[in-house]
Amino acid sequence: MIERIVSKSIIDDFKKEKIVLLMGARQVGKTTLAHELAKGRQRVLHLNCDNYDDRADLEHKTSTELAALLAGYDFVLIDEAQRVTDIGMTIKMIGDLKLSVPIVVTGSSSLELLEGIKEPATGRHIDYELFPLSLPELIAHNGRREEHRLLEQRLIYGFYPEVVTDLSDAKRTLMTLANDYLYKDLLAYKGVKRPEVLHKLLVALALQVGSEVSYNELSGLLGIDKATVESYIGLLEKCYVIFRLDSFSRNLRNEIKKGKKIYFVDNGIRNAVLANFAPLNLRSDVGALWENLLVSERRKRNAYARNYARLYFWRTHSQREIDLVEEQDGRLQAFEFKWNSKTKAVLPANFSEAYPDTPFTVVSPENYREFIK
Repeated sequence: MIERIVSKSIIDDFKKEKIVLLMGARQVGKTTLAHELAKGRQRVLHLNCDNYDDRADLEHKTSTELAALLAGYDFVLIDEAQRVTDIGMTIKMIGDLKLSVPIVVTGSSSLELLEGIKEPATGRHIDYELFPLSLPELIAHNGRREEHRLLEQRLIYGFYPEVVTDLSDAKRTLMTLANDYLYKDLLAYKGVKRPEVLHKLLVALALQVGSEVSYNELSGLLGIDKATVESYIGLLEKCYVIFRLDSFSRNLRNEIKKGKKIYFVDNGIRNAVLANFAPLNLRSDVGALWENLLVSERRKRNAYARNYARLYFWRTHSQREIDLVEEQDGRLQAFEFKWNSKTKAVLPANFSEAYPDTPFTVVSPENYREFIK
């Protein structure tokens, strides 16, 4: 069992007698983590809402019926809760019961789960996002030297638990994840009717990792209107497939103010979308892979630490750029990502003049551990 960073925080939150809402993509280990948290408990109720019978136990129930369902257990797991009709009201009623037992609710998509929960169940749950495994988690499990040796494999195959624990079958696992699980929640969602367009959009985004994305260009490429492009990208983000970074702009006239870059939550999924698992020495996108890995790892780090930092990229119309600008409590840090540690990089003069005293770090395979720990 690879220990997850959020485990201790969740255990601490059990004392608050609130429902723990654990969200994340399919197959990232939510159920495994929940079972690990339940270890040592004698009476565990596991309701898997992908199953009709378990789902029916929660739908259209009174608080009295829910109290009877949960009585006698010392740990409750409600899995894939987004399948339950009016799940928000169900969670509100369970929360109002003030049960003194840990209750974990998992969801593989925030599409309808958060929309259905937040208003009716306000104040009754604590939210966590679970991502594919992180480098700090793997370093803690395998050791620093072993993980450094495997760094090229992580760039190509990513961090999904099933991939990490069986690299020999990584290609098949990732293709199955990309083809069978990626769209499962999206295609069940209202308004999404063209899976072929979703796939073409993902291919286009995978080819533009590290570059600024134009919704107008994607619209022309895919033959759909800009609003649909924006809508599909938003849905892919809510399903934990991709995430967006906005451009950072405060002072300079020629800073790009409305640009966006899009990254994949996991490198392996990005490469599966392109069906490209070639080794690094045969690839032309190593820089993009390194950037995607580091930005996604920083995002995991910040989410798990709950430090609420905001991530941006910075670019001017004259093509001066910085890969990542992080803002936390009004303080800035700037980062440039270089797979080749011998490649020189300097902070653009117009950035340092506009934002003086901003620390600048070039992150390479020689010092990345400080960046992600």
